[in-house]
Amino acid sequence: MSAFLLKNPRSHNCNQLTKDNLNEEVVLMGWVNSLRDHGGRRFVDLRDRYGLTQIVFKPETDEALHQLGHAMRNEWCIGIRGVVEDRVANGGAPNTRLTTGEIEVNVLEVEVFNAAETPPFMVEDNVDTHEEKRLQHRTIDLRRAPMQRNFIMRHKVAQAARRALDDDGFLEIETPMLVKYTPGGARNFIVPSRLHPGSFYALAESPQLYKQMLMMSGFDRYFQVVKCFRDEDLRGDRQPEFSQIDLEMSFASERTVQEVIERLVTRIFKDVLDHDLPQVFPSMTYHEAMTRFGSDKPDTRFGLELKDLTACLKDIGGGGVPLFAQTIDRGDIIKSMVVPKANPMSRSEVDKLEGLVKSLGGFGLGRAKVGEDGASWTQSPFSKHVTPEGIQAIHEATGAQPGDLILFQMGKAKLVNTVFNGLRLKLGAQFGLIPESGPDAWHVMWVTDFPLFEHDEESNTFAAAHHPFTSPQMGHEDKLKTDPGACLSRAYDLVINGNEIGGGSVRIHDQEVQAKVFDAMGIGEEEKQAKFGFLLDALKYGAPPHAGVALGLDRLCMLLSGTQSIRDVIAFPKTQRGQDAVTGAPTPVDLQQLNEVYIASTAPDDEDD
Repeated sequence: MSAFLLKNPRSHNCNQLTKDNLNEEVVLMGWVNSLRDHGGRRFVDLRDRYGLTQIVFKPETDEALHQLGHAMRNEWCIGIRGVVEDRVANGGAPNTRLTTGEIEVNVLEVEVFNAAETPPFMVEDNVDTHEEKRLQHRTIDLRRAPMQRNFIMRHKVAQAARRALDDDGFLEIETPMLVKYTPGGARNFIVPSRLHPGSFYALAESPQLYKQMLMMSGFDRYFQVVKCFRDEDLRGDRQPEFSQIDLEMSFASERTVQEVIERLVTRIFKDVLDHDLPQVFPSMTYHEAMTRFGSDKPDTRFGLELKDLTACLKDIGGGGVPLFAQTIDRGDIIKSMVVPKANPMSRSEVDKLEGLVKSLGGFGLGRAKVGEDGASWTQSPFSKHVTPEGIQAIHEATGAQPGDLILFQMGKAKLVNTVFNGLRLKLGAQFGLIPESGPDAWHVMWVTDFPLFEHDEESNTFAAAHHPFTSPQMGHEDKLKTDPGACLSRAYDLVINGNEIGGGSVRIHDQEVQAKVFDAMGIGEEEKQAKFGFLLDALKYGAPPHAGVALGLDRLCMLLSGTQSIRDVIAFPKTQRGQDAVTGAPTPVDLQQLNEVYIASTAPDDEDD
C-alpha cells in the first residue's frame, strides 16, 4: 500500500473546496483530466466522480514537483497534498461553472499511484467514438461525467424504490436464479448440473412463480430489485440480463397494486428529477389505445391520433373507392391519420414516407389533401372515385379541415396499427410535436383490459398474452371454454412517454379457473404437472387472492437519464450480438470442463464456420 495514503487520508473530494477553505492544507486524489501551462506554472484539473479541482505546480514552491507536473499526462491517477489559494488573487480568472472555480490548490506533495498510457479516447462529455470501442474500454468510458451521472441517477432510482416500498410495508426477499426450465415463455439460458448428470437448471427469466408462492406462504407483500435473464434476439432496449423492480401483494385488486406503483413512481420522479407527477395516473383500455394510437404503449404527449373509418365506410359501400370496398369485404380495417395544415408536407416528403411504410410491413400509403372548399380532394389517387358522400363521411369522422392531409392504411388490424404507430412517431418527431421539457414532458399512464390470449391463426391455438397465471376478468371465466379469443384479462401495463416500463396482473388463485386457462391453451394434465406441478400443488392449500407487477429498472433509468440506449445505464452491458466487449464472453471452454458437466459441444470448428 502507498505510504502517501497511510499518512495522508483524503480530506476532500474534487467538488468540495471553496473560498471558505482558503489557506487550509488539503489532500485530494483522482485522475488528471487536463493540463496546461501559464506564467511558468503547470496547471492540472484533477477529477474524481464528484467534480474537478484545479491544482497548480509552482517552480518557486518546489522545482522537482514542477517538473513532475510537466511529465504528467491525461488519466494519470495521483494523490496530492497542498494549500488552498485564491485563484483570482494569484492572477487567474474564476470558473463560474465549477463549485471549485474560485480556488486552486498549490501542490506541496504528490504521489503517482499509476501513470497511464494514452487512452483510446478522451474522457470528455461528448466523445466522438464508436460505441463498440467505448464498450471494449468500458472502465475508461465509465469515467466520463455523463456516464457517472447515469449511474448516480440509477442508484437514486433504486434507493427511492426501496424507501417507497418499505414505507408501504413490503419485505425484500430474494428468489433463486437457478430454476426449473419451464418452456413456453421467453427462451431460457440453461445451466448444466455437475451433480446431476444430464440435468439442467435455467436462469430465471423472472421471479413470477416464486413470488406467487411467497404470497401462498403468507408474506403478504414482497419485493426485490432482481436480475433476470432471457436468451432473446437483442434490440436497442433489450439485454440478455436485465433488472426489475419486482413486487407482489396478497388480498389485492388491480387498483391496490396501481396505487402502490403510483406512490413509488412519483417518489422516484421527485427524488431523481424533482418533477411532480399526478398522484393518480390516467388509465386507458387496450382497445382504446389501439384504436386511437395503434399501439398498446401509446405516446400521448402529442396528437396525430388515428380514426377507424371501417364502420362509416361500410355503411356507404366504401364511399365509391374500390380499394375501400374490397378491404371491407375481406373483413379488414381502414384507418386514417390527419396531418394538420399547420404542419405542411410537400408531395415529395409524403412520397418518402412510403419507404417507412414498407419497412414496417405495409404495402403503400394512401393519401388525400383536403381542398380549400372543404368538399374535395387533391393529390390523391382516390379523388377519381370517391363520392361526395364518401368525402363527407371521412371528413366528419376525422375532423379534417381545408388544407389538411389525410393518410390512409388498409389491411389486417395488426399491420395497419403497426404502420400507423411508426408513422405517427416519425411525424411527431419531425414536426417537433413531442415536448422534451416542461410540465408536459412526462406522460405516465396505465393501459388495462388486455386480451387474455393471443391467437395463432396457422395452428388455431391460443397462447397466454401475458403468462398463464393471469386472471381473466370477472364474468369472463365461462368464455374460457366457449370463446377464448373474447376473454379479457386483469392485466395492466405502466407506460411512460410511449415506453412500456412495467406490466402486471391479478393472478389466478382458484384451481378451477387455472385448469380452464390451461385447457384453453391446450395444455394437458401431464404437461401441467411437468411444467407447473409445484405451483399447482401450492394452490391446493389455501392460496390467497394476489396480484403484482414488475417495472423494468434499466428502461426506466434510460428514460430518466435522457439517453437513447439502455447500454448507457448498465455498467457492463452486452453488445448487440450478446457479447461482453470487455472480457470477450461468451468464450469456448476446454474439453475437461465440458466432461465435468457431461456436455459435448456440437459447434462447428472455426475453420468450418
